[in-house]
Amino acid sequence: MITEIVILAMIAAFLGLRLYSVLGRRSEHEEEVIPHRFDRSDAGDARREVEAPRATTPPVALRSTDNRVPANEAGIRAIASADPQFDLLAFLEGAKGAYGMVLESFWQGDKETLRELADDDVYESFAGAIDARDEAGETLENRLIRIEDASVRSAELDGRIARIAVLFVADIAAVTRDKDGNVIAGSLDDAVESRDVWTFSRNVDASSPDWILDETDQA
Repeated sequence: MITEIVILAMIAAFLGLRLYSVLGRRSEHEEEVIPHRFDRSDAGDARREVEAPRATTPPVALRSTDNRVPANEAGIRAIASADPQFDLLAFLEGAKGAYGMVLESFWQGDKETLRELADDDVYESFAGAIDARDEAGETLENRLIRIEDASVRSAELDGRIARIAVLFVADIAAVTRDKDGNVIAGSLDDAVESRDVWTFSRNVDASSPDWILDETDQA
């Protein structure tokens, strides 16, 4: 009887140890930290990869001679080839400035400025008109209100001489007064549209970048 009790006790103890060892291993496995797919640094890198902006292609800067009227483009390109410093947009801005300066000088009878801006033929024409106006005792009280547009009418390279004709569309208020100051023509209250084609020329080999006015006409 005592032998049976001892045997049963040993079996119970054995089963208890087996059960403890199994439960203990299970508990240890349950307490293990299961690693996530990304740790903090990996997740940050992944977010940076997603949020990084896509590379964009920088815009192509078109040269000022691009997208011009085909009939004028050949002349513009020939001038630009002969004079690498030539820039059409800068030329047109300068042409608008010259347009205003020449008109103001003519209206005020400033022959000295006209001499610097125009070639011989154009200067003589302006000077003759100024002299005739002075002899009649007339004065001009004109104003250039605005230049609406300035566009290339034609362009060519003749030997080493570049010529560009520009169409100016401008609003001008004009008044002519007699020797007594009376208004004999025009009105400052009503601007009139003027359409002029002026041709500018320059020797592309010259050290000076200045263009001169060598022809005037009305459109």
